[in-house]
Order: sequence, then C-alpha cells, then structure tokens
Amino acid sequence: MNRFLPLTVTTLTAIAITGCAAERPSHSDASLPVIQHIHGIVADPRGEDLFVATHGGILTLAPDGEMSGPIAGEDLDAMGFTLRGETFFASGHPGTQTPSELGAPNLGIIRSDDFGETWSPVSLTGSADFHVLTAGPDGTLYGLASSNADLLVSTDDGRNWFSGAALSAVDLAATEEGIYAAAEQGLLRSSDRGATFAAVEGAPLLYSLAPQPDGTIAGIGTDDALWVQAADGAWERRATLSGAAQAFTITDDGRFIVADERGIVEITPETTTIIAPSQ
Repeated sequence: MNRFLPLTVTTLTAIAITGCAAERPSHSDASLPVIQHIHGIVADPRGEDLFVATHGGILTLAPDGEMSGPIAGEDLDAMGFTLRGETFFASGHPGTQTPSELGAPNLGIIRSDDFGETWSPVSLTGSADFHVLTAGPDGTLYGLASSNADLLVSTDDGRNWFSGAALSAVDLAATEEGIYAAAEQGLLRSSDRGATFAAVEGAPLLYSLAPQPDGTIAGIGTDDALWVQAADGAWERRATLSGAAQAFTITDDGRFIVADERGIVEITPETTTIIAPSQ
C-alpha cells in the first residue's frame, strides 16, 4: 500500500467531489428524474428501496431500478446526508423549491421525520454547509463543514455542535468501536467521540467509508477498489470499481452499494449488479 502514500488530501477531495456540477440523466426517458451528482446513498429501513441524495434533491431507487423523485418535489442540494433511525439529517444548499425558512445560501442542519416529505431547520441556518454527515449507533451526529477545519460533533440531534480534533478528512463512518475518518494520512479512528484520532494500522488509503453490520469498516480505496475489513482487522480487496466512487453505503443485510461510472451498483460476495445504469 506504500504506493498510495504520496497522495494528498487535495487529491482525495478531488476524487470525492469530481463532477459535482455535472448533470447526468438516469434513463433515456425524459419523464424520469435526472440524476445530478450523487452525494450519498442510504437504505430505506422500511423495505428494500434506496434513498439517493443528489445535487437536485433526494430520489428513491427501487430494487428493480425504477427511480422516482425528488421526494415531495424538493430539489435541495443535499451535500451532507444521513439517516438515523427514521430521521433524515441533511445539509447543503437550497434548491428552487426550498422553503426560505430552511436557510440560504447554506442550509445549516435540517431534518425530516417523514422520509423527506417535509423538512425543518435545526441549527446553523444559512451559515453552515456540511459536506459530510454521519450518525453513530448511540445517536451522536458527526460532520465536516466546508468552513471549519475541525470535526463537528452533536449529541442533541444537531441543535448544538462542539469541535473535535482538527481533521483533514473527506469522509466519516461511525460504529460501536468509534468514529472513523478517511484522511490524508490514512484511515483514522477515535474512541473518544472525535476528540483525538489514531491511525488504523494496515488499512489501505480510503476516500469513502461505510460501517458493516458487524461493526467493522469497509471503504473505497484510491486504487478504485472496494476494501473490506475482517473481524480480526485484516483487509481484503473485494472488487474493482469503474472509476471513482461518488457515494458508498452498506445495507443491513451486508450488500455493498456504490455509485461509480457504471451507475448505481450492488456488490455481494457472489455478484455485481448494476441497479441503475449510467446514461
């Protein structure tokens, strides 16, 4: 893995946000939603659908590849997006249909308790743009804001935030073991809610992270490969992607979902399936 060490956080950031302003249709049928740059994917806890947070709102993707949305016609730019229980938390920028009370030019932290049908402002309205949001198993929210060099942490549903360690990172993932960060110097882990971080020895250089159901971590490496951590801490190179990943998640039943140049792809130990092809 030493050949990846010269890469800087600038390189990682470029990989993570490449194409943010690009628009790409999800299907040749003009009546279907147009997928703009994908910022995040989470599984719907009520079934097998996926929520896809994009530059133009949050879409719903069914297992058969049918895409719909944006939900409630809301075209906000969901730069940061996470699901905790049955509550969405998001950040980014307003769209043309976004209510003014949610904030401009930045949304701060907003939440939805009805899976995106309606949104309410929570904090930092108008002033903050979180490019990364994630929720820990204990309910703690962690974020990386474009205007702040520190990890930001909230233990009260995003109403108040305090600074953790200074962190040059491009992604976060939280498990029972702590909060992980994909950073310039490699994969880092904190066991004190982000106050301090230490390197995860032997980990590949990753720029996108997701927790696995067993509490370990998986991620997308700078070699455009899916890397999976085993229970003993060892890493396995599981699959090769097509270009850089825009978004990555893992479902509760252990399926890896990634958005790359092929579209939105499901990876299992046995199969690789393009759910929604790129057009």
